[in-house]
Amino acid sequence: MNLPNSLTLTRIFLVPLLVVVLLTKFEGRLILGVPKDLVGAAIFGVASLTDWLDGYLARRRKQITALGQVIDPLADKLLTAAALISLVAMDLAPAWMVAVIIGREFAVTGLRSLAYARGVAVPASPLGKIKMVAQVVAILALILAHDQPKFRVIGEAGLWVVVVAALVSAADYFRRYNSILGPRVAD
Repeated sequence: MNLPNSLTLTRIFLVPLLVVVLLTKFEGRLILGVPKDLVGAAIFGVASLTDWLDGYLARRRKQITALGQVIDPLADKLLTAAALISLVAMDLAPAWMVAVIIGREFAVTGLRSLAYARGVAVPASPLGKIKMVAQVVAILALILAHDQPKFRVIGEAGLWVVVVAALVSAADYFRRYNSILGPRVAD
């Protein structure tokens, strides 16, 4: 197993730890003397950093593998879905926004899988990259929002950016790849 794939697996293993930290009620909201919000933000931040780092290393070292191409997007979706659903459970994110964001992920993943099955690679769109950055900022801000109202405002504004970018990028994916989705006509 190469280093980029190991980083991706680390991200997957951090997901349950993040959920436990976010959703468990700790005495005094402290974990080993550290505020649980900071611990949760650190876990999410490290996991998000591995998303950038594994791709960078895979390209730089020419270690792009079929396994990495499958587990990297899966790890991304697991991490963000777990964080967003936890934030809903903590009353820090509206359920409808999270449903739109996660629904978009399923729809675009389905589209990309269908295109791949038909031999067409679907690259990530620039809007999708903007969505991902806004998503990380929003989630980090909302994790830290318990005692900091300014972080809640930043997180909620970030979620709006994510929802808009998610809907626009999903429409763009479907528009650009409509011919792939259509039925095949026999020659």
